[in-house]
Amino acid sequence: MIVSPHTRWRGDDLHGRVPVITPVWVRLDALYTRVPGAPVHVVETGLDLSGEVPGRLHGWFSSVKGEWLGVVNFELAYADGRQDKLQLPDQLVPAYALRPRRT
Repeated sequence: MIVSPHTRWRGDDLHGRVPVITPVWVRLDALYTRVPGAPVHVVETGLDLSGEVPGRLHGWFSSVKGEWLGVVNFELAYADGRQDKLQLPDQLVPAYALRPRRT
């Protein structure tokens, strides 16, 4: 797990510390943009990069230009509907592609 300068913790050294997880929505359309005018080729077994997926935020980093990047775990589904999902731990996601999620 990536530990950021802004990772919050609960617990103590005696009983163990765990990061505080904040539920978020990851806006895939904002995170994975297409090149304007690029042709579309449908791949039925490809990853579905549209819409929003639930994520688990556990830290923040700031870029040199002042943008905020959340450290997020989330999953991507396959377009063919299979049950397996691609697990993406510790991804740096720009703050504009995140929004709070109620549990």
